[in-house]
Amino acid sequence: MPQRKTDGPAPGRAPYFVRTQDRGHNGPAVGQPTRAGARPRTPQGAPGPRTAPAAWRPPRLTGRGGILLIIISSFTGTMVAHWTETSAPPGVAFTLACLVTAALVRPTDLLSLSVSPPIAFFASVVAAEAVLALGNEGFARVLLLGLASRLAEVAPWLFLGTALVLVISVFRGLPGNIRELGDELNGRR
Repeated sequence: MPQRKTDGPAPGRAPYFVRTQDRGHNGPAVGQPTRAGARPRTPQGAPGPRTAPAAWRPPRLTGRGGILLIIISSFTGTMVAHWTETSAPPGVAFTLACLVTAALVRPTDLLSLSVSPPIAFFASVVAAEAVLALGNEGFARVLLLGLASRLAEVAPWLFLGTALVLVISVFRGLPGNIRELGDELNGRR
């Protein structure tokens, strides 16, 4: 019968039955940095040579965060349009917000983002027109007229922003998200 080992693993090393490189929750593997710019551990636990800092990555938005960004920017654009008595600010704000969110949202949230811009714009315009209609005698009439005129003058921008979201999302992985949704709905996952 082979002799059993009585002492534990070497300091800084996991026991032989623990796989450190396959599992992310056990910490970094030997020689891997623990965080950006940190020194990697050597097998003996001593600090290793300095590694280059991690490359800069753009921030990522969740799908909800991207939709909220569209709503806030469209609301702001609508209020600016009312104060300056011009028609372009809500459309420009909506289109820029669509461009930014399509570029920054997480790839897993592209499907929810791609169907949301028209709904988000409508919600923001209803909120802005409701704020602007407060205090008027015919609140419902002022709200409906303001909403109809605002949607009519911003329609080309609405189509442009929605098309930008769809085109950018297709290049960032939207077809894969649609396939995954189809697999889940058909019970293949």
